[in-house]
Amino acid sequence: MTANPNPTDAQNRRLRLGMVGGGPGGFIGAVHRMAARLDDHFELVAAALSSDPERSRAAALDLHIAADRAYRSFAEMASAEGARADRIDAVSIVTPNHLHFPVAKAFLEAGIHVICDKPLTTSLDDALALAKMVRGTGLIFGLTHNYTGYPMVRQARQMTEGGELGRIRVVQVQYAQDWLTTPLEATGQKQALWRTDPAQSGPAGALGDIGTHAYNIVSFVTGFHGEQVAADLSTFVPGRRLDDNVQVLLRFEGGARGMLWASQVAPGNENNLRLRVYGEKAGIEWAQEDPNYLRFTPYGKAPVLISRSGPVATAYAKHATRIPSGHPEGYVEAFAQLYTDLAEQISARRAGRPPAPASLLVPNVEDGVAGVRFISAVLESSRHNSSWVNLPPS
Repeated sequence: MTANPNPTDAQNRRLRLGMVGGGPGGFIGAVHRMAARLDDHFELVAAALSSDPERSRAAALDLHIAADRAYRSFAEMASAEGARADRIDAVSIVTPNHLHFPVAKAFLEAGIHVICDKPLTTSLDDALALAKMVRGTGLIFGLTHNYTGYPMVRQARQMTEGGELGRIRVVQVQYAQDWLTTPLEATGQKQALWRTDPAQSGPAGALGDIGTHAYNIVSFVTGFHGEQVAADLSTFVPGRRLDDNVQVLLRFEGGARGMLWASQVAPGNENNLRLRVYGEKAGIEWAQEDPNYLRFTPYGKAPVLISRSGPVATAYAKHATRIPSGHPEGYVEAFAQLYTDLAEQISARRAGRPPAPASLLVPNVEDGVAGVRFISAVLESSRHNSSWVNLPPS
């Protein structure tokens, strides 16, 4: 089924948003709700927030959602919303990974646009099936690799596209955390429990949780998709069922080489996502914990520290910037940029006009497939003593 909005529906209104997952004890659901509200394009009007029917309904009522749209399950919500004249324009999926596919499938079948947390699915077959559905329905599908919403990440992309680095030779990316240095899951902590449970997280631990972010930001900035990987996955905490440290060598199209390290057992690292890209003419470096600046190093010249709202900020960076120089923008604003860009895509579709080109930078279902292909190849390589494994083209 394709989207068929009520022709009498007013164009000048907030978009109606639904949410699946993100109930009590969750982290990312609250972040998505803040992000969706920040630029005032969405209004949360429907939800199924928990796998427990009564908790789901109670949590939605606590968020001031009307009783008839406080649903007991995602299946009930998809069926009911698909039949309403004032149905939601989009659904935000913030569940554990194993539910991404069935929830997205249900809402696509109901003709509703989808905003989904990463990774896209827990298997490549499901990822490919979901991409086929999106292509068949023509619906909008956004994947919330939120770091692509930072102004300086978009600046880096535009500088790379414009040839300011020259031909890319080397890429290094790391995403280091320390929150799983001890067996936190044994204490019952909700976020640790599901992320270390293969039934909910899928076959990848740190690889799926933060390794996919690292791989995505490389692809986003450089335009590269890996051709081959050689990987070593480790599980350092005794009794843990999934990886907590990932090291990957990457071979890219055109001869560029890369290294990726993702770890959740690196003491002293809170959320240390860092990207370095080196070309024939210059290099760039960006760090998520100091996100408002991009370090640009032309060969043989003095380094330049570029501010997201400074005089050399590119159009991509300015598009993703809200407030003047000296006032930092951060994590929630980057998330909000994805919601704002998706709102533009949806609003343009409703109005029958082309969307603003800069709004199309949001990762989509095909980027999600690329991420799941990466997970699958890394797992295969590690199983085979870090042998080189081909990444098929998307």
